Amino acid sequence: MVAVRRATVPLLLAGALLLSGCEEESPAAAPGTTRAATSTSSPTSSPPSTPSAVTPTSAPPTSTPTPAGKVVVLDPGHNGGNGAHPAEINRPVPAGRGQTKPCNTTGTSTDGGYPEHAFTFDVAQRVGEALAAKGIRVVYTRQNDTGVGPCVDRRAAIGNEADADAVVSIHADGSEAAGATGFHVAYSAPPLNAAQGAPSLRLAQTLRDTMRTNGFSAANYIGSNGLSPRSDLAGLNLSTRPAALVECGNMRNAAEAARMTSAAGRQQFAAAIAAAIEAYLAS
Repeated sequence: MVAVRRATVPLLLAGALLLSGCEEESPAAAPGTTRAATSTSSPTSSPPSTPSAVTPTSAPPTSTPTPAGKVVVLDPGHNGGNGAHPAEINRPVPAGRGQTKPCNTTGTSTDGGYPEHAFTFDVAQRVGEALAAKGIRVVYTRQNDTGVGPCVDRRAAIGNEADADAVVSIHADGSEAAGATGFHVAYSAPPLNAAQGAPSLRLAQTLRDTMRTNGFSAANYIGSNGLSPRSDLAGLNLSTRPAALVECGNMRNAAEAARMTSAAGRQQFAAAIAAAIEAYLAS
């Protein structure tokens, strides 16, 4: 049901296991916000980089003012150094529901070679800047796009430790099915705790609805009506906070790949996700 992703460094990861439907990884905060202190077994990585500013092609929809002081954890999928450290990212970690999964994966890429990890990091930074401007405290699960991990279980722990009001994982899919296009939003099902029930479903629905109103089409190859209930994603299974994972689109689709590789396109994704999070926090 879920597309198989290609490893971006096939020679190093010949024996690596790829997660079906992206999963996630040590935390950083948006510019001007406080980072949550965490530890990780991953190699030390360099300070965060900030993407160049881009003027949105259209203004995000107006939402109800969000009270300052809310906490949002943004989880950009994968990491740029994963491909060079197969032993680290392939070691098994808890994934919830009695499962284990590889620590992390390399993610997918466009046919032109633009990697998912770069896309997710750039979009997450843009979302974080928009939320921080509204007085929302933002915590990232990774500080840059050159490190390794963190592992999927650690990414979930970051949201739990931050006592996040919402946790949003940002990914892109790599389906090679003919004509596969569109975004979908995953949430934990059946829920394992109260936060994974109504709050997470409402977060997923708000992301789905806001993506649509911002001009994005729901996936035609996975899930139903833009939503995908999942029991196999560690970041969702291990969360004790409202959490959802948005696959922004299919990087193997030429039109969607073109949008993802452009700064203006990434700003459009970010504006929609930020508006959705604001709407959820205000509801």
